[in-house]
Amino acid sequence: MIDRLFKAIEFVLAMLLLGMVVMVFGNVVLRYAFNSGITVSEELSRFFFVWLTFIGAIVAMHDGTHLGMDAFVSKLTRRGKMICLTLCQAMILLCSVMLVWGTWRQHEVNATTMAPVTGLSMIWVFGVGYLTGGAIAVHALHKLWRIVTGRIADDELIEITESEEMPPAHAEGARA
Repeated sequence: MIDRLFKAIEFVLAMLLLGMVVMVFGNVVLRYAFNSGITVSEELSRFFFVWLTFIGAIVAMHDGTHLGMDAFVSKLTRRGKMICLTLCQAMILLCSVMLVWGTWRQHEVNATTMAPVTGLSMIWVFGVGYLTGGAIAVHALHKLWRIVTGRIADDELIEITESEEMPPAHAEGARA
């Protein structure tokens, strides 16, 4: 079920990206070919970019593709890795709570401020902080629960994914 949810989220990301490309490319063509443009598309493409970035952070958290450094942690014992992962998840949880709290504190200002062109309430743009902070907090809480209950596997103790562009170190050694 979670995998289907994230496939749907990735579809939303693809649609946001497609919308941005169509609006920006359309405006470029209109400007250079017809000396005109669609003002709404500039504002909406910026809003789409904000949502794309914040929702993409949720997907990256789920996939474990955020930036990370494993040079130090990989040399630790299992207990050391568990401590580092616990501290990391606690800091992620704290930052997520701060994001939701900050969005809540700014809610009234954003709800009463209208976008200059579309007239949309800016809470539609900045309210994504609720979604992102909440989703990442749930992920961190789930990971902390798995740590506390001892249901975390050794391969999950270092939360980074190898780049698809560079082959893993062990593969390079096999080729040499």
